[in-house]
Amino acid sequence: MSGIGANIKRLREDRGWSQGRLAREVCRLAGVGGEPIGRQEISRYETGKRTPREWLPFLAHALGVDVEDIKTPRAAPEPPMPTLADFLPVGDPLAPLRARTGRRIGTDTVTDLGRRVHGLRLADDVIAGRDLIRPALRELRVVVKLYREASYSQEVGRELLIKIGELAQIAGWIASDAGQHEEAERIYQIGISAARQAEDYTLAGNLAGSLAYQHSNTGREDEGIVLAQAAVHDAGSKAPAKARALYHDRVAWAHAKRGEAQLAMRALGEAAEALGEDSADNASPSYLYWVDAGELRVMESRVYTELRRPLRAVPLLRDALSDYEATHTRELALYLSWLAVALADANEPEEAAHTAERVIALSSAVASERTAERVRVVLNRLEEFSDTPEVSSVLTQHKI
Repeated sequence: MSGIGANIKRLREDRGWSQGRLAREVCRLAGVGGEPIGRQEISRYETGKRTPREWLPFLAHALGVDVEDIKTPRAAPEPPMPTLADFLPVGDPLAPLRARTGRRIGTDTVTDLGRRVHGLRLADDVIAGRDLIRPALRELRVVVKLYREASYSQEVGRELLIKIGELAQIAGWIASDAGQHEEAERIYQIGISAARQAEDYTLAGNLAGSLAYQHSNTGREDEGIVLAQAAVHDAGSKAPAKARALYHDRVAWAHAKRGEAQLAMRALGEAAEALGEDSADNASPSYLYWVDAGELRVMESRVYTELRRPLRAVPLLRDALSDYEATHTRELALYLSWLAVALADANEPEEAAHTAERVIALSSAVASERTAERVRVVLNRLEEFSDTPEVSSVLTQHKI
């Protein structure tokens, strides 16, 4: 369909006219009898098989527009910004049973669940995914079963949904760290559904950002960008400062994975600006306890490493690692892996090799697919310097 034809059809349908009605109006305005233009001619115009030419002014008059309005192609409408609901699976795993057979629960149960969720979150700081996945999934199943079968007040039901969302976020993160990406995606989706039902859009954004991060790291960069942007959009400007900073960082990482430097840098700036608004008057949820200026610098340095800007990445990473807690073995290995890559990009192969040794040693002590994948990335990056003795030694001892 030509641009003119598409415009004629759109304007005709906006008026609720048939093709025959438009043909009659054109003939009337042209002052001709015998209907030299009929329904079929209008159809040919709309499908682009013919161009109106001398009849164009009368078509415009009949449709109540200028000739240029018909001749100018109309830009395709931009697709609407996706929302987190667009990413949920068909069917609701959280649908309560019609006949509830479980016990009645109150706020004490929800409070206890909150402590267990936070305990799992703290455990994830020091225990890797493959060692923590079973208890995490067990906790999630128990809470979902409780929500579906127990009886409770409306307010307790909402709090249960929030705890399911919080538990899904950490359980999904653990599953992803264990390399169970499909399982992690299902868990995140359950969490997003729970958070949205509870109308906790900050929590929904946190879950969506975690899933977007997984997409970006597993070859689904386009989906990662769209989902990360949906998290920012759904949460809105009233979300707590730490939450907005984290959402924008997920967007930055998604763009970095696609090599889109300007967009990544812009998102980093928005993340820093958001964190700068953090205050006691705009308190963030307790599960964002780890988001602070230091972590934001680490995130920033990783983006610079991915964009191959080592002069920015190396100082930031060294500063962050100078006093990093040694008990957080997995994170220490991950951050060192980005430093090793950045050093290689800075043409410092000897130091990159030394750092790689540390990464490999730490990674061997944790059951994390994330660190295992980063070891592979580091070794691949060092291949370029295989003639350097220090690098050759590392590559020989740790073949990919």
